[in-house]
Amino acid sequence: MNNLKKIKIQLNGMKHQIKMGYNLKDLLKILKKDNNKVAIELNGEIADKKKYSKIFLKKNDKIEIVQFIGGG
Repeated sequence: MNNLKKIKIQLNGMKHQIKMGYNLKDLLKILKKDNNKVAIELNGEIADKKKYSKIFLKKNDKIEIVQFIGGG
C-alpha cells in the first residue's frame, strides 16, 4: 500500500501529480533537465537557482520550465 501522498501541480500548462515533499531540484531530476540549462518560474516569479533544493512544491503550484538551447 502506498502511503505517500501526492499533490497536483501545473507544469508547463499541463496538470501533473507528484509526491508530496518534492522540491524544484527533485523535479528537475525527475524530468532529466540540467539545472544549468533551465530557468524556472514558480507561481509567476522566477525561482533563484541557488534555492531550488529549498523550494518545496505545494498543491496547485504553477511551474513553467524554460530550457536554454545553444546553437549558431
